[in-house]
Amino acid sequence: MITLKRTTSQDIDFQNLVRELDKDLAIRDGDEHDFFHQFNKIDMLRHVVVAYKKDAPVGCGAIKPYDNVAIEVKRMFVPLEHRGSGVAVAVLHELEHWAKELGFGKCILETGIKMPEAIGLYKKSGYSQTDNYGQYAGVASSVCFEKSL
Repeated sequence: MITLKRTTSQDIDFQNLVRELDKDLAIRDGDEHDFFHQFNKIDMLRHVVVAYKKDAPVGCGAIKPYDNVAIEVKRMFVPLEHRGSGVAVAVLHELEHWAKELGFGKCILETGIKMPEAIGLYKKSGYSQTDNYGQYAGVASSVCFEKSL
């Protein structure tokens, strides 16, 4: 059974999961890691979800306002040994519910072309690929998605 906790970026379980995520991204992103890393600071995230199985943290994600209509999904991660068990879907759905509660009408996000499991999750969850936005405009290794809530 998956339990979800709403928290902030001050949560130690979230911080530990993000460290694992950053290690994985450093390998996948290669030379582009520093470019992407600058957009993924977690010190000010106020809307974080951590997933647990038997009291052990097994996944996370966050949202942050992008503009008055859209909220951006950030820092989605599930360790390899817990992938395929519904953790990411549960975290993403909780983030979407929270975004609606906050009054946002759309979720947007960016992932990398080297993240096929993330791309699959977002497509399966009803996200549509869109033009790269903001700092990702013109970045060939980025893939951006959006979903109306």
